[in-house]
Amino acid sequence: MDIHEYQAKELLAGFGVAIPRGGVAYSPEQAVYRASEIGGARWAVKAQIHSGARGKAGGIKLCSNEDEVRQAAKSLLGKRLVTHQTGPEGRVVHRLYVEAAVPIEREIYLGLVLDRKSERIMVVASAQGGMEIEEIARNSPDTIVREVVEPAVGMTAFQAREVAFGLGLTPAQVSRAVTTLLGAYRAFRDLDATMVEINPLVLTTDGQVLALDCKMTFDDNAMFRRPNVSELRDYAEEDPREAQAAEHGLNYVALDGNIGCIINGAGLAMATMDMIKHAGGSPANFLDVGGGASPDRVAAAFRLVLSDPNIEAMLVNIFAGINRCDWVAQGVVQATRETQLTIPLVVRLAGTNVEEGRRILHDSGLPIITAETLSEAADRVVAALTTRRTPAGPGRASGDVAGGNGQP
Repeated sequence: MDIHEYQAKELLAGFGVAIPRGGVAYSPEQAVYRASEIGGARWAVKAQIHSGARGKAGGIKLCSNEDEVRQAAKSLLGKRLVTHQTGPEGRVVHRLYVEAAVPIEREIYLGLVLDRKSERIMVVASAQGGMEIEEIARNSPDTIVREVVEPAVGMTAFQAREVAFGLGLTPAQVSRAVTTLLGAYRAFRDLDATMVEINPLVLTTDGQVLALDCKMTFDDNAMFRRPNVSELRDYAEEDPREAQAAEHGLNYVALDGNIGCIINGAGLAMATMDMIKHAGGSPANFLDVGGGASPDRVAAAFRLVLSDPNIEAMLVNIFAGINRCDWVAQGVVQATRETQLTIPLVVRLAGTNVEEGRRILHDSGLPIITAETLSEAADRVVAALTTRRTPAGPGRASGDVAGGNGQP
């Protein structure tokens, strides 16, 4: 789960990380009011979308008076901001963050991530701030400082000082940088984050160490115990189908193909998408219905997948261990009737109660194409799609049809 910059800053401030004064605005008038509340002579008006590289895309504007703040807010609110992280469709700016502009002496990169190789939290820092870490690694790899945190001990002040000295900070700056590092680490650990990135972390001419921009992402599976973080979720920033899937406890990722997929288990889902590609097709989504695929859950998955207008065929692939094939079959029949499905549907069932599941599909009288194996299912859904696209075709793929003369 991602959150906005201002939300990340508020969380980090609660752990002792210093941030510039700022406030959220939803209108030009509110932006001007925020600037007057903050005080000072210069402000940054920043578009709040879930993306980095906003400055390069014109999403951050520096202003020297209230009229400039008003004009900046007018130009950003409602604008579709396109960065290299949003894709060509961009994201609409619904809110702004007005922040005091600070006198910058140096910019530093600071990130905390889960390092899969060491199975530890890793601190990554660079004296070259303001750039993405990939760019720093490519152009200035020698500036990167890495520190792995032992989970049984946590990040120590000694480690934080090692990082600070590695960045070339002066003794006077080190103590403030250590406070920032330890605060960011505690926020990462205590809030079930998967990434904290402060870029840039700035050293100001008056001796402060401030988080000028920040991104945080969190483990979705841990949000049930972090209600203070979970309530920060902004559904307007997410794919509406992925948000709908989350409401039903489904794992859904939209892709750009035309074969809708409903599968239980992430590994089987990946294997199924590979088999579809091997058969010459293109999956339209990754959807894992999980281990408790009740009829209602399967029906919800159907409605979700079919909400994609690019879908031209469907493949249901269930290997039932915890699940029961008869439950899945009931859900498939229920969803097919409710949605009045007109596109080819291939179902492959295996595992618990598979005979009963196949009987339900067969007795439904619906034109459901069945398959025994994964490769067979992939071949049949691609063949069904090809046949459907052929004007003179019979409108039905080769293979067993549950409600026809074939065996289930």
